[in-house]
Amino acid sequence: MTEPTLLIVFIAALVTALATGLGALPLLAARSMSGRALSMGNALAAGLMLAASATLVMEGFELSGPRTIGGIVLGVFAIWLVKKLLDRQGEVSLGDMQGADAMKVLMIMGVMTAHSAAEGIGVGVAFGGGRPLGDLITIAIALHNVPEGLAIALVMVPRGASVAKAGWWAIVSSLPQPLLAVPAFLFVLYFAPILPVGLGLAAGAMLWMIFSELLPEAQEDADNSTVAVVVTLAFAAMMAATLVLG
Repeated sequence: MTEPTLLIVFIAALVTALATGLGALPLLAARSMSGRALSMGNALAAGLMLAASATLVMEGFELSGPRTIGGIVLGVFAIWLVKKLLDRQGEVSLGDMQGADAMKVLMIMGVMTAHSAAEGIGVGVAFGGGRPLGDLITIAIALHNVPEGLAIALVMVPRGASVAKAGWWAIVSSLPQPLLAVPAFLFVLYFAPILPVGLGLAAGAMLWMIFSELLPEAQEDADNSTVAVVVTLAFAAMMAATLVLG
C-alpha cells in the first residue's frame, strides 16, 4: 500500500465531509412535520448527538483525560458565551429563517463545525501513523458523519429549510475536516497534543445544545416518557454503529 500523500489525506477528509450531507436524504420522505413530529425529530437529534459526544469523550480519554475534561469545560463555556452574544444581537436571520429558528440553526451549525474540526485533526493525525490507520479512521468517520448530518437536517428542515439546503449546510459544517486534516498530517507532533482538547470541546458544546435547546423543545409537543424512549433508542443505535465501525 502506498504511503499517504497530501492529496490522499485531503481527499480522504473531503469524503468524510461530503458524507455528512447524506444525512439529510431521509427527510425527503417527510417535507412537512407536525408539532409532535418536530418534537420527535428534536429527540432523535438529541439522542444522536448524545452518542456522538460520548464517543468523542471516550476517544479523548484514550489520549488524555485531563485535556479532554478541560476541552469539555471550554466547549460549554464557549457555546454559552456565543449564545449570550447572539441574544444581544436581537433579531437573527439565516436565509428564510428568522428569530429563534435562525438562532437554533446557527447554534447547531457552530456545534457541528467544532465537532468537525476535531475530526479533521483526527484524520490528519491518523494518516500520520500510516496509510492503513488513516484509511480505517476515514471510513469510520465518514459513516459516523451520516447520522450527524441527519441531526443537522432534523433541526433545519422543520424550520423551513429545503432538504437540499440542509444537506449543503451539513457539508459546510464539515469543511474543517479537509482544511485541518492536511496541516495535522504535516505537523502531527504539534497537533496530536491538542486533539483531546478538541474532542472534549466538541463534546461539551454538543451536551450544552442537547440539554439547553433540543430536549426542552422536544418536550413541547410530546410527553417526557416518549421523548426519553426516542432519545435512548437513538443513542443506542448510534453507539451500536460506533461499536461496529470500531
